[in-house]
Amino acid sequence: MVNPSQDAPAQAKNKKVLIENLEIKYGDTVALTDVNLDIEANEIYGIIGPANSGKTSFLNCINRMDDMRPNMSTTGRVWFNGIDVTNWRNLYSLRRQIGVVFPLPVGLPLTVYNNVALAPQLSGINKKADLDEIVERCLRRAALWDEVKDRLDSLGSLLSGGQQQRLTIARALSQEPDLLMLDEFSIAVDPVTTMRIEDVLKELKKEMTIILVTNLVQQAQRLADRTAFFLNGRMVEMGKTEDLFAGKVQHQETLDYIEGRFG
Repeated sequence: MVNPSQDAPAQAKNKKVLIENLEIKYGDTVALTDVNLDIEANEIYGIIGPANSGKTSFLNCINRMDDMRPNMSTTGRVWFNGIDVTNWRNLYSLRRQIGVVFPLPVGLPLTVYNNVALAPQLSGINKKADLDEIVERCLRRAALWDEVKDRLDSLGSLLSGGQQQRLTIARALSQEPDLLMLDEFSIAVDPVTTMRIEDVLKELKKEMTIILVTNLVQQAQRLADRTAFFLNGRMVEMGKTEDLFAGKVQHQETLDYIEGRFG
């Protein structure tokens, strides 16, 4: 399923994700260029920036969503667990290790139970006792179990917006991912639910690496260990989150965005 690259740089073997000279295009239009960064295991890595900065495109290239977009092309290298992602012949094996949560809840037309049980079933787990344990564990980890345990057979689409987003997180967790990518997960979620999910992410960090794309700079400040600032299709800078929010920046653009002078 995977062909480990013989020319993997030494630093790639010690990082969860390593990006080298990444450029992303849609047709002839450059969406993101000259990105070089690394992401450590068990850290929350924040990515901030205004719309059309290339943040979502960045996530798409990590789990090779560009394969599904004929007009999207990438150059450069993306290493995940020391392996170039282009060396995964079986994309399912790659994407099983990378959970994704999108801005709006993407509920499957299934019951709450089956939304979470589907991925384990597809991987060959069919015993009901095993599936029951996985469903409960993932719903608890997504801070949703107490609210839905008596209606597991109801359609997931009947849940509230915030509950559906947490169901999406539970579904992503059912894959037992090594990396969890969240793309502005709180854009359609109320503040109380947002804080509950943030508490979940702090706990999940003990078990996995998280990439957090957020349009809320304060959310990055609360959660991220390090943060990268994207603007107009380029990574302006990255650093420890506490340093960036303390004004220790290399570029005035970063400080202006963090302090809300544009965006």
